[in-house]
Amino acid sequence: MKLWVKGFSRCALAAATALAAAGSAAAQETVVGRPTDGAIGLQPAATQVAADVHDFHTLLMVIVTAITVLVLALLVWVVVRYNRNANATPKKFTHNVTVEVIWTIVPVIILVVIAAFSFPLLFEEERMPDGNGRFPAPTVTIKATGNAWNWGYDYPDYGVEGVIANMLPEEEAVPELYRLATDNPIYIPVGETVRILVTSNDVIHSWAMPSFGVKEDAIPGRVNEGWFKVDQPGAYYGQCSELCGTRHAFMPIEVRAVSRVEFEQWIVSQGGQLTVAPVEGAAVDSADRPS
Repeated sequence: MKLWVKGFSRCALAAATALAAAGSAAAQETVVGRPTDGAIGLQPAATQVAADVHDFHTLLMVIVTAITVLVLALLVWVVVRYNRNANATPKKFTHNVTVEVIWTIVPVIILVVIAAFSFPLLFEEERMPDGNGRFPAPTVTIKATGNAWNWGYDYPDYGVEGVIANMLPEEEAVPELYRLATDNPIYIPVGETVRILVTSNDVIHSWAMPSFGVKEDAIPGRVNEGWFKVDQPGAYYGQCSELCGTRHAFMPIEVRAVSRVEFEQWIVSQGGQLTVAPVEGAAVDSADRPS
């Protein structure tokens, strides 16, 4: 009896450990950007900037809803109070100073409130972090080049060039990730600021990752700059967001956020070097990198 109890306890412990490990792995595996049945709203934020964008979106929705309800209430009140039956003899006037002052000042106040939240957010999105604010300075620089119709990537501060990411064919892709998965996803380190340089070889494309809060146009002859800092490991998906030709819908973006060790292993697998001098203003020495 004791042996049976002991054996049962060991089996139960092993099962519990396996379930816990599976649950932990599932919890760590983050996939953002794939279609989700019944979902509404924005994609889950993978960066603090994207979370701030969501908060600003919520604020705008509250303001717009309040304005819509107020205008609807005023229309209903006017229809009821001033229809022909309730107001057989209409009044004749052309101005009301009080009303005109109200409908001038109130919209100005609303716009000032919106500006007070939008300008700092725009500044945060467009200004490259230098390590003196909320975000550390970039440790990785990626150059994304739009082609008809795929994305090419370089890591200039690691000597990696010509990483071409084409859409994964339907027969090879997971059904829910078709037109999102690529045959050559790019890798970034979790918890580090990444600088993204975006340009194009032909027509205008757009490198868009909604969960990062990033959308940079790829324009021939011009380099646009953006940045992001992903806080959770996982796979993140985006797409070209500028109509660029017949295969515009077949230019997905797949980014894998991994640990620094895994990132460096991938860099080496792509023929890169970990001791390459960093691009000016884009990276820091390895001794300054987060552990």
